[in-house]
Amino acid sequence: MSSVVSNNDGEISLSAVKGTFPSVVELNVGGQLYTTALTTLTRIPTTQLAQLFTGKKQLILDSRGRYFIDRDGQLFRYILDFLRNSRLLLPEGFKESARLRLEAEYFEIEGLLQTIDEQYSTDRSLTPPPGIATGTVTVGYRGTFAYGRDGLADIKFRKINRILIHGKVYICKEVFKDTLNDSRDPERGHTDRYTARYFLKHSYLELAFDMLYAAKFRMIGCCASSANSGLSTTSVRGDDDDHRWSHYNEFVFQR
Repeated sequence: MSSVVSNNDGEISLSAVKGTFPSVVELNVGGQLYTTALTTLTRIPTTQLAQLFTGKKQLILDSRGRYFIDRDGQLFRYILDFLRNSRLLLPEGFKESARLRLEAEYFEIEGLLQTIDEQYSTDRSLTPPPGIATGTVTVGYRGTFAYGRDGLADIKFRKINRILIHGKVYICKEVFKDTLNDSRDPERGHTDRYTARYFLKHSYLELAFDMLYAAKFRMIGCCASSANSGLSTTSVRGDDDDHRWSHYNEFVFQR
């Protein structure tokens, strides 16, 4: 049997014993309504939800008889998803992993806590798997824009002469594969060393960035400088390389 007591706020306190819960449970979590199976809530016996819905801890009913839990109703959907599927799938651009971790702590779901720490805390989605080499890769390029009217850059596509790659040889080869040109590296037989003589066979900067991101690298710094800042823009005309504004950029990636 269950003992039901009404408090001064109109809520109903339910002291339930094991075996008194329906197989389909209606929940009110912070004002958000959910319907789920009792077996989902009690799937992991050590969790707070399992303790509540086996009668080991006290529950509260709202004014309509639904089980009330005073937690973040929006984030509770991810708690339920994890209990159902044993996986955590968050939408792209999800920015509330810290708050979700607090919910996982409250409900005492150790598996979810571990998953959040491994995949989402401090951008852990970029953490390389065990056994993958860590290191730094520097991407540099010299680009040009043609001068337009009154010395201003006109609206044209940038021109990239060459994309340079600096870093540990075997890491560079792993990341860029057959797009890497090592023809100017004099010691091509030794991979456990650093080189500043690699460049890419293409001039697509975004492709280089995509390959680094796919290899779990993240950018940690960048810099840019003008290669011909001493030229007088008022006297420069034409469209040959001498009459373009040149600049050199470097991007540092780490894994």
